[in-house]
Amino acid sequence: MEYRAWRRRTAGLLLLALLLLAGCSGSSREGPVTVRIGVALYQQDDTFISTVVQHLEQFAREEEQARDIKLNLNVADGRGSQSAQNEQVDRFLSQGYDVICVNIVDRTAAAVIIDKAQAAGVPVLFFNREPVEEDLARWNGAYYVGSDGAQSGQLQGGIVLDAWRADPAGLDRSGDGVLQYVMLEGEPGHQDALLRTEYSVKTLTQAGVATEKLANDTANWQRGQAAARMQLWLEEFGGQIEVVFANNDDMALGAIDACLDAGLTAEELPFIVGVDATPPALDAMEEGALKGTVQNDAAGQARALVELACALACGEKPEGVVELTDGKYVWLSYATVTQDNLADFRSP
Repeated sequence: MEYRAWRRRTAGLLLLALLLLAGCSGSSREGPVTVRIGVALYQQDDTFISTVVQHLEQFAREEEQARDIKLNLNVADGRGSQSAQNEQVDRFLSQGYDVICVNIVDRTAAAVIIDKAQAAGVPVLFFNREPVEEDLARWNGAYYVGSDGAQSGQLQGGIVLDAWRADPAGLDRSGDGVLQYVMLEGEPGHQDALLRTEYSVKTLTQAGVATEKLANDTANWQRGQAAARMQLWLEEFGGQIEVVFANNDDMALGAIDACLDAGLTAEELPFIVGVDATPPALDAMEEGALKGTVQNDAAGQARALVELACALACGEKPEGVVELTDGKYVWLSYATVTQDNLADFRSP
């Protein structure tokens, strides 16, 4: 091992030992212990990710009180650039941060970050954008916090299936016994985009519902891009579009924007569904434009990240504070959001 890397790793282990001796309570020194957590985001203006960050800040304050520590969060925005995110991770490591949390830009690039974190002896917690399994297995100090994309697709398809069973004529406007749909997909290669796209439709076909895909395209999770795609589809297919599947809520809202801009009334809107249950999406559900969504547990991810980061920084066993699968994964469940239970997901 290169001397400089060895020295950084040794320093990190010494710090970890000191924190363990102090119990992260500050009882053996003047003032509370400070734990520094670097958070590297793929893109902070993503509505769901910004919601996770808000919860991170909230739970960090709560953890400070519970542990009698000082918890510093430093949030960096990669703006969709993996090279920029790598530089941000380098800065966190060189400045001696205790833990880094990474919402990775390119899931296939995790190995580089993991190797750097291992050399520095600093745990790395990936979240929401899952690294390749083989990369995460490179080091026992690397973890993932997130949800199963297949489940979100199944639940999204289930919303449409329930509506079909309750009122087939309400969805099948053409009366041909086939659901005509368009699909707004997230960025190419993202595991959630792939799984949501596959399982949303598979849930219908496995239940015996005939479907026809009119069009699909990537909109990279972006509301504006989704509106542009939907505008073109409305011009091409018009009233043939009975269902709009969107891999996330921002794209579902973009589809609604395009429909309203085209002059469609509330009654003429297709059956539009999303994923995430972001506050703007819940507003759209309350207005009736969005028919359903699937909650991606932003608060649960944030809480797990804070608790896991503090446990690792304080030398505690991570399985003592979070439920780990295969010693690596913290999985949170999705939940269906419809008009029937919308109130349960609104903030008080």
